[in-house]
Amino acid sequence: MRIGFDAKRVFNNFTGLGNYSRSLILSLADAFPEHEYILYTPKIRHRPETDAILADKRFRVVTPHGLLRGALWRTLWVGHKLKSHGVEIFHGLSHEIPTSTKVRGIYTLVTIHDVCFKTFPEMYHWWDRIIYNWKFSYACRHSDRIIAISQSTKDDLHHYYGVDPGKVDVIYQPVATEYYTPIPYQEAWDLVHNAVADLPDRFILNVGSINRRKNLLTLIKALELTPREKRPFLLVVGKGRSYQSLCEAYITQHGLSDSVRIVSNIRDNRVLQALYTVCQCFIYPSYYEGFGLPVVEAELQGAPVITSNVSSLPEAAGPDACLINPDNPDEIAQAIQDVLNNTDLRNAMIQRGQEYCRRMFDARRLARQMMDAYLKLYEG
Repeated sequence: MRIGFDAKRVFNNFTGLGNYSRSLILSLADAFPEHEYILYTPKIRHRPETDAILADKRFRVVTPHGLLRGALWRTLWVGHKLKSHGVEIFHGLSHEIPTSTKVRGIYTLVTIHDVCFKTFPEMYHWWDRIIYNWKFSYACRHSDRIIAISQSTKDDLHHYYGVDPGKVDVIYQPVATEYYTPIPYQEAWDLVHNAVADLPDRFILNVGSINRRKNLLTLIKALELTPREKRPFLLVVGKGRSYQSLCEAYITQHGLSDSVRIVSNIRDNRVLQALYTVCQCFIYPSYYEGFGLPVVEAELQGAPVITSNVSSLPEAAGPDACLINPDNPDEIAQAIQDVLNNTDLRNAMIQRGQEYCRRMFDARRLARQMMDAYLKLYEG
């Protein structure tokens, strides 16, 4: 088969959607080298991960050469050219597909990650919500199959767009391959000390964008409830805007500056992997996630995980994580103490969490599921 991909995120996004796109295409090429893979992107940002794909002979990369650029190129030109390129399956990796694929006899799939603009509309400009809603609605109506990255997202598509559940395959998000090879403990500490100055030897970790949906303020309030002599040090890796300012103001006003630090300059995935490796526990009290990739990354590195009992997070974390009500700072505070002070509980969470993630989110397993979805269309 010749399979085309909307690869904008592959070459221009270096967080969740980009990581998903790169991990998926690399896993497919590794597992199924007999197929051809064409990547369509309106532009390319050169970084080590994108340059490696550009140099990989298993992929053909197509970029604009005429006057049509950007979103119009992705929506109009790509759909127009797929047939002449011999594409038989086209996969929109992030919520949208080109127009005109139907009339050109090309099978289409679209991956829907989440519907955050529906569940947290106040975080999006009204015009962005209109555009997103049009793209999602078009993709849900016109794609032949939909890939949801969690059962939670599949349920949301039925709720918000009336999508027939029979049209949707749940295929979890692949994790970057490096997370399956843990960093030796001392090497991890060396990486961490070089990246974060004066970090205590014992700390708990939170990673992600700093916005209301991720719910950092409730975690900070949970720490405040903990007596100072028992209070762990919280390292937050991420950045935001007004919500980050709100959190920083609360930290200062409530005398928590010695207990919480926010760092926004860590972009090296290996340093992030090292932080997961050496932290006492990873805590992620988000209200809503399409999947919750940091939870899986942390468990693969041997971090016991505390996360929310809502949205897709129980799916990502598995049955042996500590699940909490994200609205309850008392419950969060107690969960942190339980995980930090109960050795048997910690060890069980670490071992079973790793086993669950290696089984459920194995890249080869997920690539096989995705190829089965392609073949289901291609072979009828």
